[in-house]
Amino acid sequence: MPGLMTFDALRAAVDAGTVDTVLACLIDMQGRLMGKRFVARHFVDSAWQESHCCNYLLATDLEMATPDGFASTSWEQGYGDYVMRPDLSTIRPMPWLSGTVMVLCDVLDHDTHAEVAHAPRAVLKRQVARCEALGLTPMMATELEFFLFEKSFAEIARSGWRDLTPISAYNEDYSILQTSREEHVMQPLRNHLYAAGIPVENSKGEAEAGQEELNIRYAGALDTADHHSIAKHAAKEIAGQQGHAASFLPKWRADRVGSSSHVHQSLWKDGKNVFHDPAGNHGMSDLMRQYLAGLIRYAPDTTVFLAPYINSYKRFAKATFAPTKTVWSVDNRTAGFRLCGAGTTAVRIECRIGGSDLNPYLALAAQLAAGLAGIEQRLDLQPPATGDVYEAANVGEIPATLRDALPLLRGSTMLRAAMGDDVIDHYSRAAEWEIEEFDRAVTDYELARGFERA
Repeated sequence: MPGLMTFDALRAAVDAGTVDTVLACLIDMQGRLMGKRFVARHFVDSAWQESHCCNYLLATDLEMATPDGFASTSWEQGYGDYVMRPDLSTIRPMPWLSGTVMVLCDVLDHDTHAEVAHAPRAVLKRQVARCEALGLTPMMATELEFFLFEKSFAEIARSGWRDLTPISAYNEDYSILQTSREEHVMQPLRNHLYAAGIPVENSKGEAEAGQEELNIRYAGALDTADHHSIAKHAAKEIAGQQGHAASFLPKWRADRVGSSSHVHQSLWKDGKNVFHDPAGNHGMSDLMRQYLAGLIRYAPDTTVFLAPYINSYKRFAKATFAPTKTVWSVDNRTAGFRLCGAGTTAVRIECRIGGSDLNPYLALAAQLAAGLAGIEQRLDLQPPATGDVYEAANVGEIPATLRDALPLLRGSTMLRAAMGDDVIDHYSRAAEWEIEEFDRAVTDYELARGFERA
């Protein structure tokens, strides 16, 4: 398939005049693409080696505010620079933008040129390296769910975020009729991503009016996270080109289903899925059972990396296909973890906790850290849950709010050992800031409830 370019191919395209712009992008704390647009000739002549950016890019919130309390940078430290080093193995065209190619960058300390530990790509690469030290390759996939709205982001913003009309009028789960009416967005999204080297498999309508799902073929963990961030970015840009807004807010209205990002995962060795054992129960190897036991044991610790904002937790409600319990099941969508492909060489585990707003690098890293802890500690796996797991008693609960999840992240000895104190302190402060900002807000709920009657 088309897609990734070598540096030599990029230089040839610049010489031929078919590429005039190179996007050099880092991944920020929220999983977004941030960076610079280079004149392509300058990039291939010199900027391919490195560029620079303000180090506040890894210490901001969604609105690019500069909270205090981060050890890595601050007003007191003067907000210096990081080095952006292009990863030349990630050069790819962006076919929905004329003459444009992008490259992802690793983020380095300006003085030492060591990777910045809390940079999302670095966090994930560390966990991948732990797997590789055991001779294992993590193979993963993420599902992207989002809503398409009739109007653009600008129009919706001018309405005060009240004119929120989805692109369709009814639940379009698997509907071909309704999704045909949305092909002016979804067809170019699929095809442009495929041309950019993102192995898109399909799109479908999801279980709500205006809700879409994009599925990308499994790949190595770092590639999967790259694919996810680029696809999310493309969905917003391509929808915008057609006059629509594509929103990854997990819960945009209380009476509508939320949007998730399920994470599929398995470990491979020598080209084979080592989660599979034909003699094991459900085709699961002992290694898989330990890995899954780790995911379950440490699900509360890792929830902030799967649900990073106040709104993230509004998804967790029974009878919504979003989980509330940290148990596993066999092909049962009411549990936090679902065994898929039971009895086959494609056996894998699906984590259903993550929302559409997750940073894929942090979410995948947290999953690997928890699974590896299960292997290292040889944890036992309890029998699978059956029936309606929402009603299950005496089982683990997913933290109900960010306020509940934060101390579990901050106090996680497992994650501190796996990721480092600096990383956990950094993202704990980010979660703390989200709570502080929400606590300062006056919501529509408070006005409607108490303006007259209080």
